Amino acid sequence: MQQNIGLLLPASAGGVMANLAVMLNGQTAVNLNFTAGPAAVQAAIAKAGICTVYSSSRFAKKLAARGIELEAMLQGTQLVYLEELMQQLPKRRLLLHFAAAWLLPARLSYRLFGHPVTLEQPAQILFSSGSEGSPKGVVLSHRNLMGNIKQISDVLNTRSDDVMLASLPLFHSFGLTVNSLLPLVEGIPAVCHPDPTDALGVGKAVARYRATVLCGTATFLRLYTRNRKLVPQMFESLRVVVAGAEKLSQEVRQGFELKFRKPIYEGYGATETAPVASVNVPDRLDPSNWRVQSGQKIGSVGMPLPGSCFRIVDPDTLAPLPAGAEGLILISGGQLMLGYLDDEAKTAAAIVELDGRRWYRSGDKGRLDEDGFLTIVDRYSRFAKIGGEMVSLGAVEAAARGVIADEAVECAATNLEDGKKGEQIVLLVTAGGDPDQLRQRLLDGGVNPLLIPARICAVEALPKLGSGKLDFAALKRLAADSLTPAHLATAAVAAE
Repeated sequence: MQQNIGLLLPASAGGVMANLAVMLNGQTAVNLNFTAGPAAVQAAIAKAGICTVYSSSRFAKKLAARGIELEAMLQGTQLVYLEELMQQLPKRRLLLHFAAAWLLPARLSYRLFGHPVTLEQPAQILFSSGSEGSPKGVVLSHRNLMGNIKQISDVLNTRSDDVMLASLPLFHSFGLTVNSLLPLVEGIPAVCHPDPTDALGVGKAVARYRATVLCGTATFLRLYTRNRKLVPQMFESLRVVVAGAEKLSQEVRQGFELKFRKPIYEGYGATETAPVASVNVPDRLDPSNWRVQSGQKIGSVGMPLPGSCFRIVDPDTLAPLPAGAEGLILISGGQLMLGYLDDEAKTAAAIVELDGRRWYRSGDKGRLDEDGFLTIVDRYSRFAKIGGEMVSLGAVEAAARGVIADEAVECAATNLEDGKKGEQIVLLVTAGGDPDQLRQRLLDGGVNPLLIPARICAVEALPKLGSGKLDFAALKRLAADSLTPAHLATAAVAAE
């Protein structure tokens, strides 16, 4: 029996059922990122030793319309379409299984049709976004997934009348655990919409089915705010809106709340933590003493989930730092991955044992306040060293956003080698942003000189992953290409 089974499906009922079927059979599901390109998918297939991939012929046609050919992407594997598989099954067998699922107790159904596994066995292999380089295969156990689901459900206070809007892709840990598996475990309906960038479609789905929980990245929430066809009444039924996977800017937070009258609760985590580690939640009134229990702090990513904890340490010595000090974020909890697929060296570099607990070295720089709320400063990889000074690229982006008048203009900073100062910062701005005007506004605004980029280049669009996050590796390549003599000459001619 093949252990690792490839799945290439959208956020849908069929996609969720396929994942459940693989795990029920005692196998490990590998949801492939079809937006990552053929090379990345082939690398994941080879790394996980995948021989068979299940997909949908209807979905394949939609991908083909976007220029994505599944057969070329999945070369060397046996591609099975679920529609064709269902047609091959006798109707009597389908009816028998349907009746068994409807009538038999879950425990008996599992004995009849399931393959027993332990909580520590792998359930899913998720390949990290690869926003900073080559994707890594993150191995998550059944305990990791179930533990994180219960943690999230506890802090979000899941109710019997909740309805989850599930639009995030299954190859993304946020979409798999929170959007897809959590509703099934908690027994609440999930409304699937396969494209989170389809703002109007998401709005209609929320309104039609009265969804109460919406999860998304800052990029997707920004799209909903900017779409004029998505009216505020469409999101009227929502009681909780959670943002994760990337930093939530003040601009997105305020714009969303101004349009929809719904606050965004920012969370934090990683694929390696299945994925949620912390989240802000609504304030609660304690009827025993009539005091308000604070569940959120604007600008923070909340407090750790029950059963999890953070530690801020020196990135070199791992010595604990006091409250308020900035350092490397360590995460510990039951949702911490088993390790990276067939890569003991990377696993040993990412997981450390301190005081009898396993901790994940997040690679993020942050600080904990005295109340236990975590604030993210930036990723350690997103700092530029200029003349001996460490400059946060996130701070550069924040300074630029503060002087860009047009909300439709996006910007992102990256660092490139520089012969004189070691590194230089390059800021890329999308159409509508004037590089010369932006530089002048930064100067006139009294921005710290270290936060003013050495170069500001206009580009058509910023490179992004299927999850909506910035593709930092592609961003660096785009910046390097933008500084080539040929590109600069073309830009100068266009400006004239």
